Amino acid sequence: MTIKDHMSVLDLLEEMGKSGVLGAGRIYRATQLLAEVIEDDDTTVFLSFAGPMVPGGLRKIIRDMVADEMVDVLITSGANVTHDLLEAFGGRHYRELGDKDDEKLCEMGMGRIADIYTTSEDFERFERETTNILSEIAQEKSNLTIREFLSSIGDRISDEGSIMKTAAQKGVPIYAPGLVDSMLGLQLWMFTQENSLCLDAAGDMHELSDIVYSSKKVATVILGGGLPKHYALASNILKGGVDAAIQVTLDRSEAGSLGGAPLEEAKSWAKAKSDSNLVTVIGDATIIFPLMMAGAKEILNKGKLIFF
Repeated sequence: MTIKDHMSVLDLLEEMGKSGVLGAGRIYRATQLLAEVIEDDDTTVFLSFAGPMVPGGLRKIIRDMVADEMVDVLITSGANVTHDLLEAFGGRHYRELGDKDDEKLCEMGMGRIADIYTTSEDFERFERETTNILSEIAQEKSNLTIREFLSSIGDRISDEGSIMKTAAQKGVPIYAPGLVDSMLGLQLWMFTQENSLCLDAAGDMHELSDIVYSSKKVATVILGGGLPKHYALASNILKGGVDAAIQVTLDRSEAGSLGGAPLEEAKSWAKAKSDSNLVTVIGDATIIFPLMMAGAKEILNKGKLIFF
């Protein structure tokens, strides 16, 4: 690889591609594949993201992908939905405060995600705003799928930087099969102690299966692992698996967990087709995915797409 003055992101990625091996080769191939599936009108693009992707800085990148019609389906955790709403309601995510132990942080009313911090004050605002929205939704409809529920919330928030609002505006469905395991899920449970509002988790599969069956091809971009990864892949068993997939993860494969499983393993379950184009990049998605998106946009803008 050669490092030159005034290199663009794509210039650097292309130098990595010239090496062709290890992580450098993988990130280049993943970037090219990302540009390819975004550009292909016959491909429905799923984006699944688990782990602290919203508090970790990817909120605007994902929101812009939705706004720019680069992604057709979002699958995520209840936590990422919660943190999108936290910012939509005026809350923030803060960088590390120095050498404070976790017991002291608790006393200060602060929660920690690695070196990211939240405040109880922001979550109190989240609770108030969420309760108001739940009341409005319950007055209109007491039984919804999780996707309908999230779309209804997106319709009721004003922050243009919100993933949920932008997805609702663009008609991009958000699926969060583990929604109850989050602060939003906790608020929902508390609300239902005195109000009627029921979510139909299985109901989302009717809509999702229609998307899969109506798609000529499906590609899934997977950030992290967990339930969103499985939901994205497993929903495509109905048609023999995805046609292409990109995975960016720090999880390891040795313990047999899905999060660390190589994408090739999905072929044994018919979650990926036998001739599917699969690229796994090992690393922190908050570092790697912004590079990939910047490179993919440059590829598309310059017409430098290479079909594998």
